[in-house]
Amino acid sequence: MDLTLSKAELELQARAREFTDKFLLPHELEVEENNGLAPGSHAKIKQAVIDYGLNALVIPEKFGGRGYSMLQAMLAREQLGRATGAMWELAWQPSEPLTHGTPDQIRDYLRPTCEGRRRDSYAITEPDAGSDPRMVKTSAVKRGGKYVINGEKWFVTCGDIADFIILHTHIDGDPDKPTLFLVDKSLPGVKIKRTPRYMHTFVFEHPEFLFENVEVDESKMLGRIGEGFDLTKTWITAARLVIGGNTLGAATRALEEANAFASRRVQFGKAIHHHQAIEFMLADMAVEVMAAKSLLYRVAAEIDRGLDAKSVHARASAVKLYCSEMAWRVIDKAVQILGGRGYMRENPVERLYRDVRVERIWEGSSEIQRMIIGGQIKKRGLQVYTGW
Repeated sequence: MDLTLSKAELELQARAREFTDKFLLPHELEVEENNGLAPGSHAKIKQAVIDYGLNALVIPEKFGGRGYSMLQAMLAREQLGRATGAMWELAWQPSEPLTHGTPDQIRDYLRPTCEGRRRDSYAITEPDAGSDPRMVKTSAVKRGGKYVINGEKWFVTCGDIADFIILHTHIDGDPDKPTLFLVDKSLPGVKIKRTPRYMHTFVFEHPEFLFENVEVDESKMLGRIGEGFDLTKTWITAARLVIGGNTLGAATRALEEANAFASRRVQFGKAIHHHQAIEFMLADMAVEVMAAKSLLYRVAAEIDRGLDAKSVHARASAVKLYCSEMAWRVIDKAVQILGGRGYMRENPVERLYRDVRVERIWEGSSEIQRMIIGGQIKKRGLQVYTGW
């Protein structure tokens, strides 16, 4: 497999790195100290996202996206992931299920989201429904030509800035009828219950929502009745690859910071990267980053070549599991190398340490990924992971 990057791919990679260095890294402490960005900072970065061509990376051009390949998108995500405060979220990427919408839905929701005129968020998790989506209690009941939605959703990432929600429901409360709806946040009955504080500092919020007798037209149904889980799986699979890119970037940034510090920090008469204890940690970190990069690039390239949907699902789980856990190990070593400085919030490795902890939880925990991988091995054999 030849993974030599083309001139265009190298240009995109360099452009994403320049954008991150110029527009994200200078605002990291603003996000950390103020729990977000000032409106002026956000507006400046939003325009830069468009100018640098980093919005809607893999959405086809016919829908208003950039139409990049999966490998190209991962090259960009890797660079964006170097920023703390989850500022990669500023380069918005519409949820993939929107591409399955009707012509009117694409016109009213997907295209303006690609262009930055609208913003979506995805709502599936509930107080009693996480890894098992059949436990979702949010229901949609048809009454008088409309669907009436009632329920509660947690951890709705970017729900504070989104103007519409892709809502995972069960028709009539039936878990065999999972169905998605496009719900405008301005509708009567849509309420933010509360906005919890989390371990990480995130550029946006993860509110909890209540939906109380929210009425939506049938035209707001995304896909057909019963297709909700299949469409949600396409979103989750794409999100797992994005996590691979983000965490690879975070680990690379931590490695760069640790290596730079070790080269200038002098103890016992020499820079500490000459001490074997530090040298070996840096060596292990570099190999982990290299392995994760190889895995991510390979799977992305396979997707671009037409890998079948079942294999995409299987290998996306491997990417998410390995890259998220790799980043935790690498960043933990970076904190150790920097010592007390690595424990200070003003230092990027401390912020990265908190940022990446959630990556082993959301979009399917590490345990869920192992269940998927183990199940794939039982059904299809080791070849799905060990073959070419």
